[in-house]
This record gives sequence, C-alpha cells and structure tokens, in this order.
Amino acid sequence: MEFISLLFISALGIHWLNLQGQRKRTALLAEQLRPYQIEKLMSQLTTSYMRALGENDPERQRHIFQLQEQAEQQLAADFQLLAREFAQLPAPVSRGLKLALPFIDQLSPKVCFDMRRLLEVHAQGIERAVDNREGLSDKARSFRMVGEMFLMQHSCHWFCRSKTIASARMLAQHQTRYEQALDAVSPETRQAYLAVVQG
Repeated sequence: MEFISLLFISALGIHWLNLQGQRKRTALLAEQLRPYQIEKLMSQLTTSYMRALGENDPERQRHIFQLQEQAEQQLAADFQLLAREFAQLPAPVSRGLKLALPFIDQLSPKVCFDMRRLLEVHAQGIERAVDNREGLSDKARSFRMVGEMFLMQHSCHWFCRSKTIASARMLAQHQTRYEQALDAVSPETRQAYLAVVQG
C-alpha cells in the first residue's frame, strides 16, 4: 500500500514539474512570436489554398493562388526573422524534450532537440517553397507549402508540450497525420528535420 501511495505521489510530482516546464516553453515561444503575423498568415494561406484547390475553373484557381504571393513572401520573411531571433537564445531554454520527463534535458542533451536549429530548418523550407526553385505547379507548390507550415506548427507544439500532443492537435485541427506532413515537405526539409529530432 505504501509503495502504491509513493508511486502516486511521484507521478503527481512528475506531472506538476512537466506542467511547469511546458508553461515556461510556451511563454517563451509566445513572446518570440508576438512581433510577427505568422499564425495569421498561415491561417490565411491554408484557407486560400483549400479554396483554390476546390475551384473547378483553372483560371479562377490560378488567380486565387496569385493573390497569395504577398502573404507567402511575408510569411517567409517573418519566419526568417523569428528563426534569427530565436537563435540568440541560450541552449538550456531552447531545448525541446523528446521525452516528457522533467529535468531530463539536464541529464542528457541526447534526449532533447535544439529548437533553434529546428526553426532554421523550417525557415529554409518555407523559403524554398515560396521561391519554388523546382518549378512546381501551383497545386503541387501549395501542397508543399501546407506541408511545410503544418510541420513547423507541429514543431512549435512539440517544443511547448510533447510530440504526442503536437500530433494529436495537427490531426484534430487539420485532419493531417504527422507522417503525412513529413511526406509533404521538401526532401531537404525532411532530411534536415530528421537530423535535428533524431540526432
């Protein structure tokens, strides 16, 4: 009986410490995001891409895609600035946990990922998709952009909470599984991303 009570108290303690760490990381990321329009631009682009993809008239579809160019450029520029600013933060506060255990980042950096590097990966991925150096069609490019945005959003939620919660949120909000977002990004983004989160 004493063992069960001790186990219960330990579980409560770990949960409380996890919540404290999550609050700190969430507040840090929110503070870094505040000067930018990233969430608003992502929402606008996602809605517009879906509308364009549902359009039967090719000319109308092309027009909707063209109207998003300014928002795409702004998103790429804002995200570059965010990644640059976040890169100035010290290592301890910029670590995300691969395992949701308190203080595990202090025991071994291998059970963490560096959010500074991850934001740089996403900034480059979004910029590549906007520049469209591969010459993808409007439809393929919008699919690539959505993948880059969803995976970046997943990384932000993972940093703040956990990979499981980030994946559940993406599925609930966008009906997209983590693996689908990973498949939708460019090969360069995927390779660099996996090097950070699995390294």
